[in-house]
Amino acid sequence: MKWPNLKHLYYLVTLHQEQHFNRAAQHCHVSQSTLSTAIQNLEEQFGTQLLERDHKTFVFTPFGLELVERSRKLLNDASELVDFARSAGNWQAGTLKLGVIPTIAPFLFEGLIAKVNSALPELSLQLQEDTTANLLSQLNEGMLDVLILALPMETPGCKQLVLGHDPFHLIAHSDLVGTLPQPMDVGALPKHSVFLLQQEHCMTGHAVSACGLQHKEQVSSLAASSLYTLVQLANSKLGFTFMPELAIKHHILGNTPLVSMPAEDNAYREIGLVWRSGTTRMRLFRYLAELLAPLMPMPTLDK
Repeated sequence: MKWPNLKHLYYLVTLHQEQHFNRAAQHCHVSQSTLSTAIQNLEEQFGTQLLERDHKTFVFTPFGLELVERSRKLLNDASELVDFARSAGNWQAGTLKLGVIPTIAPFLFEGLIAKVNSALPELSLQLQEDTTANLLSQLNEGMLDVLILALPMETPGCKQLVLGHDPFHLIAHSDLVGTLPQPMDVGALPKHSVFLLQQEHCMTGHAVSACGLQHKEQVSSLAASSLYTLVQLANSKLGFTFMPELAIKHHILGNTPLVSMPAEDNAYREIGLVWRSGTTRMRLFRYLAELLAPLMPMPTLDK
């Protein structure tokens, strides 16, 4: 059997991603007829149908979906092979596409860039900030090489390496500190007085889990889009919030009357690297982890 054309497999994966022939063709910089012919060639080569077509609509067959997943892995490996060749086998060179979530990125980028530029001068770093779900999707599709995420988090098909712990702190306006229960009991706070991030931010789940927020009635229905918005809400004296130490150390509470107090039971989130299983760049990722661990509030990486 002839080997499939990688370009045709790329067209197939892009079509699945876009779910539209014209958009997929534009993404691939080819005509729609060229993309359609490539899909038909794959069907002839494999001797089975990849798409069920009905006028202008289509759905992927079970075999087509399986081929998309296998092709995506093959294309990721091929991309890494090209990067390896371009860098002449030097694992410290080439391009590294790194994704970071919004509750970490603003407080890590400066130190991260300085560390990488100093220790890996031949490496071209491309940074992307997005939500956990979007970053994982981009990682699995080969658009990113490695992620910095808040853990624990389910990452099927990926490896994780914890860099350190990031303790949570309860944030309150100085005028409200005297109203807090002693010892601290989140369940004793007024109803709807705890502000959290919107659900697409994984820090909300980590805060709920780590800080004992099983008492849903304490959580306000007003959800913030960023840590900076949480600061403003706490500053309004309408309630309280939780903030990771990484953000506090980078002066997110600066020039405010807000007070930071350790959360109950020393609650924390983990921060770690996540990459696809089977990658050929394991050596680079582990070295990157050694560079980044000292930037964590509580480094835990075992070298």
